[in-house]
Amino acid sequence: MTSPAADTISVDADRLWRSLMDLAEIGAYDDERTGLRGVNRLALTDADAAGRRRVIAWMEEAGLAVRVDRMGNIYGRREGTDPTAPPVLTGSHIDSVATAGAFDGCLGVLGGIEVVRTLDERGIVTRRPIEVGVFTEEEGVRFGTDMLGSAVAAGRLTLDYAHGLTDRDGRSLGDELARTGFDGPADVRLDPPYAYVECHIEQGPVLAENGVGIGVVTGVQGISWQEITVHGRAAHAGTTPTQLRADAGLAAAEIIVRLRAMVDSGEYGELRATVGHLTVHPDLTNIVPARAELTVDLRNPDDAAMARAEEDLAAFLRELEDARPGLTLTTRRMAGTAYVPFDETVQKVIAGAADDRGLAHISLLSGAGHDAQEIAALCPTAMIFVRGEHDGISHNPREYSTPEACACGVDVLATTLLRLADQD
Repeated sequence: MTSPAADTISVDADRLWRSLMDLAEIGAYDDERTGLRGVNRLALTDADAAGRRRVIAWMEEAGLAVRVDRMGNIYGRREGTDPTAPPVLTGSHIDSVATAGAFDGCLGVLGGIEVVRTLDERGIVTRRPIEVGVFTEEEGVRFGTDMLGSAVAAGRLTLDYAHGLTDRDGRSLGDELARTGFDGPADVRLDPPYAYVECHIEQGPVLAENGVGIGVVTGVQGISWQEITVHGRAAHAGTTPTQLRADAGLAAAEIIVRLRAMVDSGEYGELRATVGHLTVHPDLTNIVPARAELTVDLRNPDDAAMARAEEDLAAFLRELEDARPGLTLTTRRMAGTAYVPFDETVQKVIAGAADDRGLAHISLLSGAGHDAQEIAALCPTAMIFVRGEHDGISHNPREYSTPEACACGVDVLATTLLRLADQD
């Protein structure tokens, strides 16, 4: 074994791509609308458990010592010459939304494993340990809270809270951890790492629009999730006069239109609003809806503007309730995180690694949430974005990045991790 120099290193691009494509077959489905192969690997489903087992096998083959904590978070550790030194951590998640592609989260996890393989093959030892993490329920689509595993690991949410969350079928996260065999024995609270670096597909068009392949991520915008339930009154669609209806479906539509008007007004900065889930009950053709349930996802890089948007939405809900006799509205907070800036020193290491490889890069803010925003509470943190194709579409089977782009991003990750792991 030789001592490393703080130089650039390149990973095996073909092996990285094979691992991405192999993992994408676990939970794969044929998407009728696009005709493409998609991924449906919701957290702690059988498909997710199978994917986790595959990743653990790859970690062990790479010589990593694997531990699983009480949230099902997985860590693979490569020792350094100073095992007492805080490790450099990398990673992401492998759970997906129901209509995913092959790259979201998975690039960060498999890229981290590929870095370890490359270091081993080159006989490089580092002073600090390097760990690769796989965080549970990053997407939040099954149990209703995003970045869940990393939020508990970082101490923002409690283990009991997370274990008690249920999916729409009433299954609790704690029970699903036990059922799938991922209720590990390790303590869930992470000791602060030395640094955390996450490589991720951009999930947006900025890199492509600027003609560059690498993004140095400056932070993550604020995120607000809430569930709104509108209680009205079921009635006959043909015999009930319009003025006597308490139509929960109509109220839900008014909320959606109001959200778009708030965005278009420009009064809330760069606000984005999405109603991604909407159901009405009893969901029958000839019955006025008695109840409507919808989720509201707000995003904003300005915390003050986000607060104004939340306050004004709450005021609109009160006005709607007052103006529609027979309607009552209730809200439930699902998730909420403020804008998180990333560490400038780690950003400089990433930018330097890209420069030394001759890779053009820009700095940009992330519009999506990531585990990095939770780990940032523990240690200096930043992210590497890799360019996506098709306008950067994500959470869709059309999500795609080229083998070359993925390899370039993980090369930057490898060089960054190596340089951080050799710091005193």
